[in-house]
Amino acid sequence: MIKNMGNLDRIIRLTIVLAIGVAFALGKISGVSALVLGVVGLAFLLTSLVGTCPIYLPFGLSTRLKKAN
Repeated sequence: MIKNMGNLDRIIRLTIVLAIGVAFALGKISGVSALVLGVVGLAFLLTSLVGTCPIYLPFGLSTRLKKAN
C-alpha cells in the first residue's frame, strides 16, 4: 500500500478524532451531528493508523516528506 500521509497530517487527524470523542463524551454533540462526526472521526482514525488517504490517491497528493538521496 502506498503511504501518502506525513506525520503532521496524521497528528492533526488524530487530534480531530480526540476532539470529536471529547465533545461526544461531554454531551456537546448528539443526534445526526454526532453520527456524521463519528463517521468522519472513524475515517480519520483509520487513515491515520494506516498512513494512506484514499482521497489523495487520484490527485497524486502526498503530505509525506520525500527521502533525500
